[in-house]
Amino acid sequence: MPDLKAAASALPATPGVYLFKDAKGRVLYIGKALSLRDRVRSYFAGAQESKTARMLEQVADLETLEAPSETDALLLESRLVKDLKPRYNILLKDDKSFPWIVVSEGEDFPRVEVTRETQVKGFRYYGPFMDATGLHRSLQVLQGVFQFRTCSLDLREDDHKRRYHYRPCLLHHIRRCTAPCAEKVSKEDYAEQLSGVKRVLAGDKKGLLAELKARMAESSGRMDFEKAAFLRDQIKALESLDKRGRFSDRPDDLVGPLTPSDGLEELRQLLGLKHPVRRIEGMDIAILQGQDAVGSVVAFEDGIPFKDRYRRYRIKTVSGMDDFAMVREVVSRRFRGEDDWMPQVLLVDGGKGQWNAAAGALESSLGGSGVCLVSLAKREERLFTPDRPEGILLPRRSGALRVCQFVRDEAHRFAGRYHALLRRKRMLGGFVPKRGRG
Repeated sequence: MPDLKAAASALPATPGVYLFKDAKGRVLYIGKALSLRDRVRSYFAGAQESKTARMLEQVADLETLEAPSETDALLLESRLVKDLKPRYNILLKDDKSFPWIVVSEGEDFPRVEVTRETQVKGFRYYGPFMDATGLHRSLQVLQGVFQFRTCSLDLREDDHKRRYHYRPCLLHHIRRCTAPCAEKVSKEDYAEQLSGVKRVLAGDKKGLLAELKARMAESSGRMDFEKAAFLRDQIKALESLDKRGRFSDRPDDLVGPLTPSDGLEELRQLLGLKHPVRRIEGMDIAILQGQDAVGSVVAFEDGIPFKDRYRRYRIKTVSGMDDFAMVREVVSRRFRGEDDWMPQVLLVDGGKGQWNAAAGALESSLGGSGVCLVSLAKREERLFTPDRPEGILLPRRSGALRVCQFVRDEAHRFAGRYHALLRRKRMLGGFVPKRGRG
């Protein structure tokens, strides 16, 4: 096929969709590519498996459609396959079930997920998709843009008591979910997010961008700057899909774990632990001008805050600004005596000095038990571990780093809240007015 080989070599090295046609113009196969040139040339570069070889014997023409990004190419491929139903798209996949994106219906806060099951009531289907790996990558990118939920929690708008006290998971911390579970977003605003996802999946990204820009201008005009900033970030993220072809080239703020378990697994591998990391505790110290020193310990299970295990400590044995001694006191008090709930990882806010102080207290209290100690220093975000006493600088996009940041920041928040409570109590002579949650 010299003509087709030459045509393949002349294709652009950009994302897109290719269509193989027979002599009568009928579409035999549709595929997507990160690089049209490389992918199509691969068909003519050497021996192919029998099914592909039989298809290539019938190919007489080639058509390509460029796309701005891998995600756009994936969605375009899905729509074309659904409309044209090429014979070899099924044959070359050995009749395996294809993945779909589904959006739940009839819920106050719908969720988005990938499934291979079809005809399930209560879901709106988009697809099918030929490339399962590319689909999961693209859904990850879309979640970074629209911040929809992927969890299976049963959420209702009128369930204020439960949602008011719920702490959102890691996905909210890394700006991948607006956390309807914790009343961080209204039903109306969340519906707007889902509307954007549906429009992109249906192929109306251009129209959506125009609408988002109009809504941003309107929000800014009525001085609703928080909403305008949210829309601005959505527009920027959505437009960035057009600027980069490959998923691995995307900006850091669009890359991260799709679920908390991804970050926990990366942390397990980083620390060389044999078993999955399910329980993490974070510890921090809060003090101002040597007064009202307190410590906090927060707990996480499977990446979600476990508030029943939160603990706070008023420093008793240390005077002045000795941060290391305070760390030793809090760690010693936390692990003093029997406790059925033990973390696999203890994260201390601080650098090498705080790590050493906590390590000494752990050794005295537990005698070198199975708790893995790490500390995370601010500014550089250097992670200190038992095997890396000099510290590790993880990539900004690291899922393990984001898990540690989430735990560290929650411990800092909880310690700061208790410190402020004691300071107000001292200044008001023991009377503290009731306030909402921090």
